[in-house]
Amino acid sequence: MTWRIYAFTRNKNKTQRSALGALHELKNMDLDLKNKNAMVCGSTGGIGKASAILMAKLGATITLVARNEAKLKETLSELPRNARQKHNYLVADFSKPSEVKEKVAKVVTEKIYHILLNNTGGPKGGPIFAADTSEFESAFSQHLICNQILVQAVAPGMKEADYGRIINIISTSVKQPIDGLGVSNTIRGAVASWSKTLANELGQYGITVNNVLPGFTATDRLEDIIANAAKRFDGSEKEASAFMKSLVPARRFAQPGEIANAVAFLASEAASYINGINLPVDGGRTKSL
Repeated sequence: MTWRIYAFTRNKNKTQRSALGALHELKNMDLDLKNKNAMVCGSTGGIGKASAILMAKLGATITLVARNEAKLKETLSELPRNARQKHNYLVADFSKPSEVKEKVAKVVTEKIYHILLNNTGGPKGGPIFAADTSEFESAFSQHLICNQILVQAVAPGMKEADYGRIINIISTSVKQPIDGLGVSNTIRGAVASWSKTLANELGQYGITVNNVLPGFTATDRLEDIIANAAKRFDGSEKEASAFMKSLVPARRFAQPGEIANAVAFLASEAASYINGINLPVDGGRTKSL
């Protein structure tokens, strides 16, 4: 009995020391991204742009990826930079996977990318029963196939660096399908399964693969969803917006920067043991666990 009391007390003290050590680590949480290169897709607006700007603020060198060169140049001029950071951009259209593959294959020969943010505009809304099969094919190609191309291009460099962060912007629909987004629900679910499988395969190389699931976020995409909802229920966009906010415990829409905060954390050293998760950033709207 005496030995058991001693062992319990010893273990308790050890646990307390470990807890204090954890608190110390928390106070010194490393969110610094200097000396890291990040490829950010869909980076000329919304969540992608906010993520690129925030990671640049944290020290990362950014390669912007989108199809509109004028917007890419505009965003490039807005990125924070120091003497070491030499941001650039890549013009690529995700509706043309072969083009994406060719262009990305070239840039990965020039530098190692430690961070990849997969982010592509969602498929158009509508009921799943009414969707043409070509809509599924197009969405699958733009989201999953292009993601696969990008990962295959950057992962060898991540393995060499023993550091990799693959982050996919998906949707809360992977936990709870959203009415009126039939094709999106289907494809987002496929990407989530792909991502989890990839996390299991790449974790041994110091590479994490995680998904950020934005809720209603103030972007052009949300404006389209609101307009479609208003049309579907024969109401005004103001009414549709108010109703959607009422579904969120926070009673408001997210700002792109709030989603970018989650991206930057997952991209950092501080998130080194977080792998294979779906992280909702939705103000509490998703009701499933």
